[in-house]
Amino acid sequence: MDAQRYRRVEKLEERIGYRFEDRALAMRAMRHSSYGDGQGSEPNNERLEFLGDRVLGLMTAHALFDHSGEAEGTLARRLNALVRKEMCAKVARKIGLGQAVMISPSEDKHGGRDKTSILGDACEALIAALYLDGGLAAAQAFYDRFWMSELDDVSSRSAKDPKTLLQELAMSRACGLPDYTVVERSGPDHDPVFSVEVAVTGAGSARGEGKNKREAERLAAQALIDIWQ
Repeated sequence: MDAQRYRRVEKLEERIGYRFEDRALAMRAMRHSSYGDGQGSEPNNERLEFLGDRVLGLMTAHALFDHSGEAEGTLARRLNALVRKEMCAKVARKIGLGQAVMISPSEDKHGGRDKTSILGDACEALIAALYLDGGLAAAQAFYDRFWMSELDDVSSRSAKDPKTLLQELAMSRACGLPDYTVVERSGPDHDPVFSVEVAVTGAGSARGEGKNKREAERLAAQALIDIWQ
């Protein structure tokens, strides 16, 4: 089992172009809380996820500051788009991170290797592991290789809030107002996850997940815009 886990991490290293000095750190970054059915003695990646989220935010803020002369409010909206869980999961899929994550058999059976929440968390944990293993330079090299194209894409979009943009788009095409519905609330009370579906007549529907209803609505709106435009 250990040999298989190490090999998965080795293949991930090949895909991202970085070899860890501390392989145990990379292994920890890939270890989801469900691994060992949540009863294992080995630490999971939650603390690394916490650190990686902050490192990602710093690198993104710096990149936006260097590449854009926009006002603070616009920069803040672009930063939120670039560090949200869905974006982290998108990058995770680029590098095949799902092949390396360590999850429980039950989570694996239910498609855990492609779940946005698991992939997003693992990507943040990977950034933290790169930072701890090779310093900011290692994390920055990863960011430049896999995030900068996403930054260019986000920067080319309208700076308006996705809900506002979707409403304007719907009204301009005489489709009526978008309709938002909370379809699921999961997770513990202290760390809930909301799933919201937005529908527009003639355009279809899309879903978004967030730590609160407002965030989930914004992500759902952006997802429908991406489909519609």
